[in-house]
Amino acid sequence: MPYLGISLHVIVAIYFAVHAVRTQQNMYWLLILFAFPLFGSVVYFFAIYLPALRQSRGARVATRALTNLVDPNRAVREARSDFDRAPTVAHRMRLAAALLEAGQPQEALQHYQEAASGPFASDPALLLGLAQAQFATQDSAGAVATLERLFAANPLLRQQADPALLYARALAAQGAAGTRAAFEAALTCASDAAARCLFADWLAQQPDAADRERARTLYADIVHDARHWPRHAREHNREWLERARSAQVRP
Repeated sequence: MPYLGISLHVIVAIYFAVHAVRTQQNMYWLLILFAFPLFGSVVYFFAIYLPALRQSRGARVATRALTNLVDPNRAVREARSDFDRAPTVAHRMRLAAALLEAGQPQEALQHYQEAASGPFASDPALLLGLAQAQFATQDSAGAVATLERLFAANPLLRQQADPALLYARALAAQGAAGTRAAFEAALTCASDAAARCLFADWLAQQPDAADRERARTLYADIVHDARHWPRHAREHNREWLERARSAQVRP
Protein backbone atom coordinates (compact mmCIF):
# COMPACT_ATOMS: atom_id res chain seq x y z
CA MET A 1 0.00 0.00 0.00
CA PRO A 2 2.77 2.55 0.74
CA TYR A 3 4.18 1.85 -2.71
CA LEU A 4 0.80 2.55 -4.24
CA GLY A 5 0.67 5.92 -2.47
CA ILE A 6 4.14 6.85 -3.64
CA SER A 7 3.30 5.81 -7.21
CA LEU A 8 0.14 7.91 -7.20
CA HIS A 9 2.05 10.99 -6.06
CA VAL A 10 4.56 10.47 -8.85
CA ILE A 11 1.84 9.98 -11.46
CA VAL A 12 0.14 13.20 -10.39
CA ALA A 13 3.47 15.03 -10.47
CA ILE A 14 4.17 13.72 -13.97
CA TYR A 15 0.72 14.88 -15.12
CA PHE A 16 1.35 18.39 -13.82
CA ALA A 17 4.87 18.36 -15.28
CA VAL A 18 3.43 17.60 -18.73
CA HIS A 19 0.94 20.43 -18.23
CA ALA A 20 3.77 22.77 -17.25
CA VAL A 21 5.74 21.93 -20.39
CA ARG A 22 2.72 22.22 -22.70
CA THR A 23 1.67 25.58 -21.26
CA GLN A 24 5.28 26.86 -21.19
CA GLN A 25 5.49 27.44 -17.45
CA ASN A 26 8.79 28.30 -15.80
CA MET A 27 11.04 25.25 -15.65
CA TYR A 28 11.54 25.55 -11.90
CA TRP A 29 8.10 23.94 -11.59
CA LEU A 30 9.60 20.70 -12.89
CA LEU A 31 12.21 20.78 -10.15
CA ILE A 32 9.54 21.40 -7.51
CA LEU A 33 7.24 18.68 -8.86
CA PHE A 34 9.89 15.99 -9.02
CA ALA A 35 11.81 16.96 -5.88
CA PHE A 36 8.61 17.17 -3.79
CA PRO A 37 5.92 15.21 -5.67
CA LEU A 38 3.09 15.57 -3.16
CA PHE A 39 3.82 19.10 -1.93
CA GLY A 40 4.80 20.31 -5.39
CA SER A 41 1.62 18.90 -6.98
CA VAL A 42 -0.58 20.60 -4.40
CA VAL A 43 1.17 23.94 -4.89
CA TYR A 44 1.07 23.64 -8.69
CA PHE A 45 -2.63 22.76 -8.63
CA PHE A 46 -3.61 25.88 -6.72
CA ALA A 47 -1.04 28.25 -8.22
CA ILE A 48 -1.21 27.30 -11.92
CA TYR A 49 -3.63 24.51 -12.85
CA LEU A 50 -6.82 25.65 -11.12
CA PRO A 51 -6.66 29.32 -12.31
CA ALA A 52 -5.99 28.11 -15.88
CA LEU A 53 -8.89 25.67 -15.65
CA ARG A 54 -11.24 28.41 -14.52
CA GLN A 55 -10.24 30.53 -17.52
CA SER A 56 -10.70 27.74 -20.05
CA ARG A 57 -13.52 27.94 -22.56
CA GLY A 58 -15.03 24.71 -21.33
CA ALA A 59 -15.09 25.95 -17.76
CA ARG A 60 -16.72 29.22 -18.79
CA VAL A 61 -19.37 27.38 -20.79
CA ALA A 62 -20.07 25.01 -17.91
CA THR A 63 -20.29 27.87 -15.43
CA ARG A 64 -22.66 29.81 -17.68
CA ALA A 65 -24.82 26.72 -18.23
CA LEU A 66 -25.00 26.04 -14.49
CA THR A 67 -25.87 29.67 -13.77
CA ASN A 68 -28.62 29.62 -16.39
CA LEU A 69 -30.01 26.41 -14.91
CA VAL A 70 -30.04 27.65 -11.31
CA ASP A 71 -31.02 31.26 -12.02
CA PRO A 72 -31.98 31.64 -15.70
CA ASN A 73 -33.04 35.29 -15.37
CA ARG A 74 -30.00 36.50 -13.49
CA ALA A 75 -28.26 38.20 -16.41
CA VAL A 76 -31.44 40.01 -17.46
CA ARG A 77 -32.26 40.98 -13.88
CA GLU A 78 -28.80 42.40 -13.22
CA ALA A 79 -28.70 44.22 -16.56
CA ARG A 80 -32.15 45.68 -15.98
CA SER A 81 -31.17 46.81 -12.48
CA ASP A 82 -28.07 48.57 -13.81
CA PHE A 83 -30.10 50.22 -16.57
CA ASP A 84 -32.80 51.38 -14.14
CA ARG A 85 -30.12 52.86 -11.90
CA ALA A 86 -28.19 54.53 -14.73
CA PRO A 87 -29.94 54.47 -18.16
CA THR A 88 -26.80 54.92 -20.24
CA VAL A 89 -26.38 53.61 -23.77
CA ALA A 90 -23.89 51.03 -22.52
CA HIS A 91 -26.35 49.73 -19.94
CA ARG A 92 -29.16 49.71 -22.51
CA MET A 93 -27.03 47.66 -24.90
CA ARG A 94 -26.08 45.25 -22.12
CA LEU A 95 -29.75 44.79 -21.26
CA ALA A 96 -30.66 44.28 -24.91
CA ALA A 97 -27.94 41.63 -25.30
CA ALA A 98 -29.11 39.84 -22.14
CA LEU A 99 -32.71 39.87 -23.35
CA LEU A 100 -31.68 38.50 -26.74
CA GLU A 101 -29.66 35.73 -25.08
CA ALA A 102 -32.63 34.92 -22.82
CA GLY A 103 -34.96 34.45 -25.78
CA GLN A 104 -36.79 37.77 -25.53
CA PRO A 105 -35.89 39.32 -28.89
CA GLN A 106 -38.87 41.68 -29.14
CA GLU A 107 -37.93 43.65 -26.04
CA ALA A 108 -34.27 43.42 -27.01
CA LEU A 109 -35.14 44.96 -30.38
CA GLN A 110 -36.87 47.88 -28.70
CA HIS A 111 -33.78 48.67 -26.66
CA TYR A 112 -31.46 48.34 -29.65
CA GLN A 113 -33.68 50.63 -31.71
CA GLU A 114 -33.74 53.19 -28.93
CA ALA A 115 -29.96 53.08 -28.62
CA ALA A 116 -29.56 53.34 -32.40
CA SER A 117 -31.50 56.59 -32.48
CA GLY A 118 -28.82 58.41 -30.50
CA PRO A 119 -25.22 59.48 -31.05
CA PHE A 120 -23.99 55.86 -30.98
CA ALA A 121 -26.03 54.90 -34.03
CA SER A 122 -22.92 53.79 -35.95
CA ASP A 123 -21.39 51.75 -33.12
CA PRO A 124 -20.44 48.31 -34.56
CA ALA A 125 -21.59 46.31 -31.52
CA LEU A 126 -24.89 48.17 -31.50
CA LEU A 127 -25.54 47.60 -35.20
CA LEU A 128 -24.68 43.90 -34.95
CA GLY A 129 -26.94 43.48 -31.93
CA LEU A 130 -29.73 45.34 -33.70
CA ALA A 131 -29.39 43.10 -36.75
CA GLN A 132 -29.46 39.98 -34.57
CA ALA A 133 -32.62 41.18 -32.85
CA GLN A 134 -34.25 42.03 -36.18
CA PHE A 135 -33.44 38.60 -37.56
CA ALA A 136 -34.73 36.93 -34.39
CA THR A 137 -38.03 38.77 -34.78
CA GLN A 138 -38.41 37.65 -38.42
CA ASP A 139 -37.43 41.06 -39.85
CA SER A 140 -34.83 39.71 -42.26
CA ALA A 141 -35.08 42.78 -44.53
CA GLY A 142 -34.32 45.04 -41.58
CA ALA A 143 -31.40 42.82 -40.60
CA VAL A 144 -29.95 43.03 -44.12
CA ALA A 145 -30.28 46.82 -44.17
CA THR A 146 -28.65 47.14 -40.74
CA LEU A 147 -25.78 44.83 -41.67
CA GLU A 148 -25.17 46.74 -44.89
CA ARG A 149 -24.90 49.92 -42.80
CA LEU A 150 -22.46 48.08 -40.55
CA PHE A 151 -20.34 46.89 -43.47
CA ALA A 152 -20.36 50.31 -45.12
CA ALA A 153 -18.95 51.90 -41.98
CA ASN A 154 -16.67 48.96 -41.08
CA PRO A 155 -15.69 47.00 -44.22
CA LEU A 156 -13.46 44.58 -42.30
CA LEU A 157 -16.48 43.23 -40.45
CA ARG A 158 -17.53 41.49 -43.66
CA GLN A 159 -14.66 39.12 -42.88
CA GLN A 160 -15.79 38.30 -39.34
CA ALA A 161 -17.69 35.09 -38.72
CA ASP A 162 -20.80 36.30 -36.88
CA PRO A 163 -21.84 39.25 -39.07
CA ALA A 164 -20.91 37.43 -42.28
CA LEU A 165 -23.05 34.40 -41.42
CA LEU A 166 -25.94 36.50 -40.14
CA TYR A 167 -25.93 38.44 -43.42
CA ALA A 168 -26.10 35.22 -45.42
CA ARG A 169 -28.94 33.88 -43.28
CA ALA A 170 -30.91 37.12 -43.59
CA LEU A 171 -30.52 37.12 -47.37
CA ALA A 172 -31.55 33.45 -47.50
CA ALA A 173 -34.69 34.22 -45.50
CA GLN A 174 -35.68 36.70 -48.22
CA GLY A 175 -34.71 34.47 -51.11
CA ALA A 176 -32.32 37.19 -52.28
CA ALA A 177 -30.05 36.71 -55.27
CA GLY A 178 -26.88 37.37 -53.26
CA THR A 179 -27.43 34.50 -50.83
CA ARG A 180 -24.95 32.08 -52.43
CA ALA A 181 -22.13 34.63 -52.51
CA ALA A 182 -22.86 35.64 -48.92
CA PHE A 183 -22.65 32.04 -47.72
CA GLU A 184 -19.43 31.49 -49.68
CA ALA A 185 -17.97 34.57 -47.97
CA ALA A 186 -19.14 33.30 -44.59
CA LEU A 187 -17.37 29.99 -45.19
CA THR A 188 -14.02 31.72 -45.67
CA CYS A 189 -14.12 33.25 -42.19
CA ALA A 190 -16.13 30.63 -40.29
CA SER A 191 -14.97 29.83 -36.78
CA ASP A 192 -17.13 26.73 -36.33
CA ALA A 193 -19.37 24.35 -38.27
CA ALA A 194 -22.40 26.65 -38.33
CA ALA A 195 -21.64 28.24 -41.71
CA ARG A 196 -21.11 24.90 -43.43
CA CYS A 197 -24.27 23.39 -41.97
CA LEU A 198 -26.50 26.38 -42.71
CA PHE A 199 -25.09 26.71 -46.24
CA ALA A 200 -25.73 23.00 -46.76
CA ASP A 201 -29.31 23.45 -45.52
CA TRP A 202 -29.80 26.19 -48.10
CA LEU A 203 -28.14 24.22 -50.91
CA ALA A 204 -30.27 21.18 -50.13
CA GLN A 205 -33.40 23.23 -50.93
CA GLN A 206 -32.16 24.36 -54.35
CA PRO A 207 -33.48 22.78 -57.57
CA ASP A 208 -30.02 22.19 -59.08
CA ALA A 209 -28.73 18.64 -58.50
CA ALA A 210 -25.18 19.98 -58.20
CA ASP A 211 -26.23 22.15 -55.27
CA ARG A 212 -27.81 19.20 -53.50
CA GLU A 213 -24.69 17.15 -54.07
CA ARG A 214 -22.55 19.88 -52.57
CA ALA A 215 -24.90 20.00 -49.58
CA ARG A 216 -24.28 16.29 -49.02
CA THR A 217 -20.54 16.92 -49.24
CA LEU A 218 -20.69 19.69 -46.66
CA TYR A 219 -22.71 17.54 -44.27
CA ALA A 220 -20.24 14.68 -44.73
CA ASP A 221 -17.30 17.01 -44.09
CA ILE A 222 -18.81 18.11 -40.78
CA VAL A 223 -19.35 14.52 -39.64
CA HIS A 224 -15.85 13.51 -40.75
CA ASP A 225 -14.13 16.47 -39.12
CA ALA A 226 -16.02 15.89 -35.87
CA ARG A 227 -13.98 12.72 -35.33
CA HIS A 228 -10.93 14.91 -34.75
CA TRP A 229 -12.50 17.69 -32.72
CA PRO A 230 -11.46 18.12 -29.09
CA ARG A 231 -14.19 17.87 -26.49
CA HIS A 232 -14.89 21.61 -26.29
CA ALA A 233 -15.28 21.81 -30.08
CA ARG A 234 -17.74 18.90 -30.08
CA GLU A 235 -19.79 20.61 -27.37
CA HIS A 236 -19.73 23.94 -29.19
CA ASN A 237 -20.76 22.37 -32.51
CA ARG A 238 -23.20 19.80 -31.13
CA GLU A 239 -26.25 21.32 -32.85
CA TRP A 240 -24.55 21.47 -36.25
CA LEU A 241 -23.14 17.97 -35.96
CA GLU A 242 -26.55 16.54 -35.09
CA ARG A 243 -28.15 18.41 -37.99
CA ALA A 244 -25.49 17.14 -40.38
CA ARG A 245 -25.98 13.55 -39.22
CA SER A 246 -29.76 13.85 -39.54
CA ALA A 247 -29.41 15.26 -43.05
CA GLN A 248 -27.27 12.32 -44.08
CA VAL A 249 -29.98 9.81 -43.26
CA ARG A 250 -32.70 11.73 -45.07
CA PRO A 251 -33.49 10.39 -48.55
